[in-house]
Amino acid sequence: MRVFFTGGCGKAGRHAVPYLREQGHRVLNVDLNADIGAGRDELRVDLTDAGQVFNAMSGFGDFADLDSPRPGAPAFDAVVHFAAIPCILMVPDNETYRINTLSTYNVIDAALKLGIKKVIFASSETTYGVCFAHHERKPLYVPVDEEHPTVPEDSYAMSKVVNEVTARSFQERSGIDIYGLRINNVIEPHEYAENFPAFMEDPGIRRRNLFAYIDARDLGHMVDRCLKTDGLGYEVFNVANPDMSVNISSSEVIERFYKGVEVRKEMTETETFFCIDKARRMLGFDPQHSWRDVLE
Repeated sequence: MRVFFTGGCGKAGRHAVPYLREQGHRVLNVDLNADIGAGRDELRVDLTDAGQVFNAMSGFGDFADLDSPRPGAPAFDAVVHFAAIPCILMVPDNETYRINTLSTYNVIDAALKLGIKKVIFASSETTYGVCFAHHERKPLYVPVDEEHPTVPEDSYAMSKVVNEVTARSFQERSGIDIYGLRINNVIEPHEYAENFPAFMEDPGIRRRNLFAYIDARDLGHMVDRCLKTDGLGYEVFNVANPDMSVNISSSEVIERFYKGVEVRKEMTETETFFCIDKARRMLGFDPQHSWRDVLE
């Protein structure tokens, strides 16, 4: 597929884009920090500018496109929208909200107007209101699935909830496939040795992430599964690895951190509290990487 990918220079994107290319997709990385140069599949675009977004999405992606036998630029088959201010406390809260919501509106709006039939966008674990809550907030039940209420209190998670509503509205209007990925804490391969020993020493560090994580390489696999699965309309999916990011059992996590919280299903001793059953069932999501492959 020919894919318009925003945010390919970010922590998640710099792993997802190469993975998608390895699977045979032609990917144009659209990012304010793109490493532009002659013949590269990179383009610098301000996604808050609707004109730039529409022009980029309807234009040539690289010099190879000039050899297309048909007049004009080849059309994109899908849009993957990962670009965003990725966290609170990076820019003022109102800028986080403005940039994330406006860019998402512009990207999906342009995709629909250009007749693109599939959009995949990055939502977030933060939508459930636990990650960036003031003081401690526990989930209403565990494991947390896509039916859990999304009532956040911070600008980043608010923007992601708004983006989900925006995407659902565009899908209702158009009937195309739009899939939202509620992505958990993205971990790059080198971070296992650097960060996870501290998680083993003090599991409470991982409370805000529901003791979960997603390996950046498996996130690329998730995007590929979305590209290859048609006809679902509008759906949101939790995205995480199947095991926890701590080396205590799920029963011990419940006893220490979730006492009194409803447990909705029987869990295995290493099972993630960020439920991925829906993605496995509907997309064939099958993550392969774990911190356990690196650390004893």
